Parts: sequence; C-alpha cells; structure tokens
Amino acid sequence: MFLKLTWIEIQKIAAKPRSYIGMIVITVIVLVILLAMKADGTSYIKFVTQSVEQSFLVEGKILNGYLVCFIILQTLIIQIPLLVALITGDAISGEAGAGTLRFLLTKPVSRGSIIMSKYCAGSLYTLGLVIWLGILALGGGLLLFGPGDLVVIKSEEIIILQSSDVFWRFMLAIALAFLALSLVGALSMLLSCFTDNSIGPIIITMAIIILFTIIGTLDVPIFDHVKPFLFTTHMIVWRSLFERPLPMHDIMCSIWILLGHTIVFLAIALIYFRKKDILS
Repeated sequence: MFLKLTWIEIQKIAAKPRSYIGMIVITVIVLVILLAMKADGTSYIKFVTQSVEQSFLVEGKILNGYLVCFIILQTLIIQIPLLVALITGDAISGEAGAGTLRFLLTKPVSRGSIIMSKYCAGSLYTLGLVIWLGILALGGGLLLFGPGDLVVIKSEEIIILQSSDVFWRFMLAIALAFLALSLVGALSMLLSCFTDNSIGPIIITMAIIILFTIIGTLDVPIFDHVKPFLFTTHMIVWRSLFERPLPMHDIMCSIWILLGHTIVFLAIALIYFRKKDILS
C-alpha cells in the first residue's frame, strides 16, 4: 500500500506544471555557464588566478571539465532549495486548499503513511534534480573541456587534485547535496502541514534558509555557539570532499546533523498531521 501511495504522489508531482520549472531552470543556467566558459573561460580563469600568478608560476591546463563542473555546483546548489520547496511546500497545504485532503484521509491508510509517501515522492523528485544537474554539469563540462587536474583556489590555500582522484569526489558531492536538499524537503513539508496556503510554506522555508545563512556568515561572537547547530552550516558539506586530506570527522558530523534535522522535521510533521483537524 505504501508503494502504491508513493507512486500516486509521484504521478501528482508529474502532473504539476511547476514540477518542470526546476529541470528547465537548471538546464538553462548550466548551458549558459558552459557556453560562457567556452567563449571566454580563459579570461575568467586568468582573472581568478592573477593573485596566485604573482607568487607562483602557473603552468598547464587549469580550465577543464572538472573545474567547470565545480564552478557550476557552487553556483547552483545554493539555489536548488527553492526548486525543491516549490514541490514539497504544497504537499499537504495544496491538497488542503483544494479540498482533496479530506477525501484522501477517508481512504483506509494511516496518516503516517500519507506523510511518508509524500516525502518519499518529493525526495525522488529532488534526486532527479540533483542527478540531472550532475549529468549536465559534469557530462557537459567533460564533453566541452575534457578532463584534467582540478585546481581549487581558497582564500588561504591552493588545492590541486589529480584527474584520477576527482570523479569519485563529484559522485559523493552529488550524494551529499541530495542529503542536504532532502532536509529542505522535510522542512517545507512540515510547514505545509500548518496551513492551507501553498505559497506560505515555500516562502517561509526560503526565509529560514536565508536567515540561517546570514547568521552563519556573520562574524559576530554571539553567533559562534549557534552556527554549528544550524543545518545551513552543514548544507555545503560537499565542498569538504575537495579538500586534501579529507576532513572525515567534519564530513561525518555534518551528515549526522543533516540526518538529525531531517528526522526531527519529519517526526514533528507526523505528530502534528495525525492530530490535524481536517473538518475545520
């Protein structure tokens, strides 16, 4: 029954025109970046590395498919939460507003199954977005620019990863990005349980992410004790995969915090939805 419910929810997502906005937006942005880097990527790389070239002699092909993919991921992954919230944010509120939630709850299925089937369908949609991003960014980058060593320039260090040591990092980066975005889906679905307005959960989800991100970036001592517990602090854990040596302790800590937040959000949604009055 649960699998049947999940399949029905997937069909509902597929029937919504807004579900294709994410795919279209990702496709357009990635293609624009790829074409821009193909047309004038050398100038862009020279601008970025000019401070480094003052101290070091830079030789070899810095602009390659792996670097372009890294740039695209940094640009897009922070934007995808909105695309996820567009779908999961009205999972409950959309049906409540349309009046179909009452009909759904007359079926011989538990409310917990309804919540989890909606979350699983939303997670599959999220997985599709992330995989599509990976195919376009990595596949398109390698097709246009070819492979090569990945040079990651940070404020305090330069990390050079050999070509043979990069592909698996991108695969894990996509997996960690999916984990972080699944948390966004759980949060927006939780908020969706509290209202009959589809727009509200989407806006509130993004407002929370923006607020936590601002707190995480402000160099204010009072926030230092809070930052480690904000889920937005750990949503960029995928970047740690491109450090050497790998900070495994930090990566595992971030994974557990992301999983913990997701479980808490889903638990609250389950508790509230089981007591939700659909007659008022």
